[in-house]
Amino acid sequence: MIKFKLNGKEVETSAPPTLRLIDLLRDEFDLIGTKEGCGDGECGACSVMVNNLVQNSCLIPIGAIECADILTIDGYSKTELFKILSDCYSEAGAVQCGFCIPGMVMASAALLSENPNPTEEEIREGISGNLCRCTGYNMIVDAISLAAKKGDGIW
Repeated sequence: MIKFKLNGKEVETSAPPTLRLIDLLRDEFDLIGTKEGCGDGECGACSVMVNNLVQNSCLIPIGAIECADILTIDGYSKTELFKILSDCYSEAGAVQCGFCIPGMVMASAALLSENPNPTEEEIREGISGNLCRCTGYNMIVDAISLAAKKGDGIW
C-alpha cells in the first residue's frame, strides 16, 4: 500500500509502484485536470506539485510518492490563489485551447509561491518546462505578471 496526501486528503493505493503518477491520478482518482501531452517530461501539461515543487507527473513512478504531498490542478482550482491566476490568465488573453493551461497554472503557482514579485526573465524561466503551441508565451508572461501585482502579499 502506498500512502500519500492528495489535494489535502490522506489517500492510499495498492497500484503497482511502477505505475506513473499521471495514470494513477486520472484512472484511480478521476482527477482529469492533469493532462498528458508528450509522456516524456518535455511539455509540462502533466505538471503537479510534489511537496511544493512543480514536477512532471508522467515521469514519476508512484513508488516514489510514499508520504508525499501532491497538489493537482483539480485541488488547486478550489483555492483563492487559483481564482486570481485564472482571472489574470483570462484578462491577459492567455488561454486558447486550454490543453497546456493546467500545467502552466501549476508552474505559475509554484513560481509565485517561491517568488511573489518575479521579473519577466524569472517568469520565463519559471514556465520554461511548459510548452504552449496556441497562445504563445507573451500573454502567459503578462498573465503571471498581472497575478503577481493583483496577489501582492498573498503568494
